[in-house]
Amino acid sequence: MLEITDQPISLEPLVSAVKRSSSGAVATFLGVVREQTRGRQVRYLEYEAYREMAILKMREIADEIRRKWEVDEIAMAHRVGRLQIGDASVAIAISAPHRREALAACVYAIDRLKEVVPIWKKEVWTDGEEWVGPGTCEHH
Repeated sequence: MLEITDQPISLEPLVSAVKRSSSGAVATFLGVVREQTRGRQVRYLEYEAYREMAILKMREIADEIRRKWEVDEIAMAHRVGRLQIGDASVAIAISAPHRREALAACVYAIDRLKEVVPIWKKEVWTDGEEWVGPGTCEHH
């Protein structure tokens, strides 16, 4: 399950999609819109994506994960459009026989998604706005 959607996202459908009888763990990540970024008050975020390429890149990330860790299933969803404070922007669920693999793969998935998937975010603050693209994560 890899998707770019303009609909609200939640973890439950992703968890259901990845659970298997072989899974001893399901690791999840839910990214939400926060009220401050780099010391500026956020009004809202707006996401755009090159959908076809984004799904292709998400599939490549899933393939990378499968080469690095023993996992059962991988699901990723990213929302596009205008999002308010508290809205979920990205959700990831990864199942694996063991927790260490599931957790490590989940961290890897969100980091790679931010690096290579063609999704752009316009941060709209109370005093301006700016577009941010892949590879510009503030914590790297």
